[in-house]
Amino acid sequence: MAVVTLVLAIPLLAALGLVLVPGYRTPARLNIAASAATFLASLTLFVVEPAATKWFVLDAFNIYLIALTAFVGLTTSLFSAGYIAHEIRIGKLKPLQLRFYHAMYQAFLFTMLLALSANNLGVMWVAVEGATLTTVLMVSLYRTAAGIEAAWKYFILCGVGIALALFGTILMYMAAQPVMGPGMAAMTWTELMVRMPEVNPKVLNLAFVFLLIGYGTKVGLAPLHAWLPDAHAEGPTPISAVLSGLLLNVAIYAVLRFKMLLAANGAAIAPGPLMVAMGLGSLLLAGFMLYRRRDIKRFFAYSSIEHMGIITFAFGMGGPLANFAGLLHMAMHSLTKSAIFYAVGHATQIKGTQRMDAIRGLTVSHPALGWGLLAGVVAIAGLPPFGIFMSEFLLVTSTFARQPLLALPLAAGILIAFGALVLRVQQICFGAPDGVSKAVPVAWSLLPLYAHLGLVLVAGVWIPGPLVAWFQTVAALLG
Repeated sequence: MAVVTLVLAIPLLAALGLVLVPGYRTPARLNIAASAATFLASLTLFVVEPAATKWFVLDAFNIYLIALTAFVGLTTSLFSAGYIAHEIRIGKLKPLQLRFYHAMYQAFLFTMLLALSANNLGVMWVAVEGATLTTVLMVSLYRTAAGIEAAWKYFILCGVGIALALFGTILMYMAAQPVMGPGMAAMTWTELMVRMPEVNPKVLNLAFVFLLIGYGTKVGLAPLHAWLPDAHAEGPTPISAVLSGLLLNVAIYAVLRFKMLLAANGAAIAPGPLMVAMGLGSLLLAGFMLYRRRDIKRFFAYSSIEHMGIITFAFGMGGPLANFAGLLHMAMHSLTKSAIFYAVGHATQIKGTQRMDAIRGLTVSHPALGWGLLAGVVAIAGLPPFGIFMSEFLLVTSTFARQPLLALPLAAGILIAFGALVLRVQQICFGAPDGVSKAVPVAWSLLPLYAHLGLVLVAGVWIPGPLVAWFQTVAALLG
């Protein structure tokens, strides 16, 4: 497990070190260097897959998510360097806050990677709670009244959710203890999978309900989503990118781990209908709410709720094709939504506002930024030839073949959200530019935007054979 230890040690040590580094250029560079080292270390997991221990487990499912998390963490650190430097120049942040930001950023990466690699259910819960605490602190970074209110709402709602997840984890331990005895074994995922058919299904069912509601709060599923738009709107834009692109994936990963435990017990309830209901509800609610948003970051936060609803629906449907679509959608949404927030971050700095009615004509005033944002919105709307079109097409066709009545609201929700995205992107990207434009902070920080969009475009046209085989293996693991 030396490789896993390295992947976790780099962001943890970087977080501790960045607390002590003065200035604002050096911490940004160290943040990038640490993120790059974490990403390179994560790639070795594809070559050397260590055996599971009582603390860590690595399989096809979480290795791909660890690499995705490390990659988006790297590109977001590149974007952060220019974005945060601009905030320093205009006086919105002070150097001390900057040092705190970069330290918390690496701590956030550490907690997410720990949650993804943990074999112990309790350690995974602690890591998700740690990710909540680090992001709460970053959401309130500007110390404005609205920012502190958003951070408190985030903390309270997700605190309630994570408490329910803790109760569900305790119930899971209580269900396993009569079969496996007291101790670590009853909290270890790999050992639980082997003995799960012997576990009392009634306690198991109750545990999953609490776990789905608890971790579903972190996923942003309706009606537990109220924290997510405020956190996106009031925090720094790089945090919006990693919240939408990474943290929501970690939360749905936790739900799926428990879903696999439930599926291993033939007498337990089928978790699929619960997930399908919450997924559809989130998709439809977010689709309609998109039409009423006036803040650009809040607008794309509701888009994240929509797509997490699609992903939850896909895994609730289950089966090889729907699971494959859900896995592909997780990766495509992470890359696309973080790219959109990179573009939105620059646009709000250029215009000096987050109100969409004051952000117009970006393709005229700032062509590289405007066309990049347009491509990102086209991709997230599910149009070809981008990867999200492929995942949504697979999911809709699979649902039509198996449950035609469920396919109708699924397709309706996707189309409702599509209409809102097309409506808003026209006024943002086209027409005569409005408002006061400021200098773009750092030109090369547009590189992460186009790198992500390039990957999403390639995935929509061609997915390499080994990656298809990888996703098929994971789809089979999910049942």
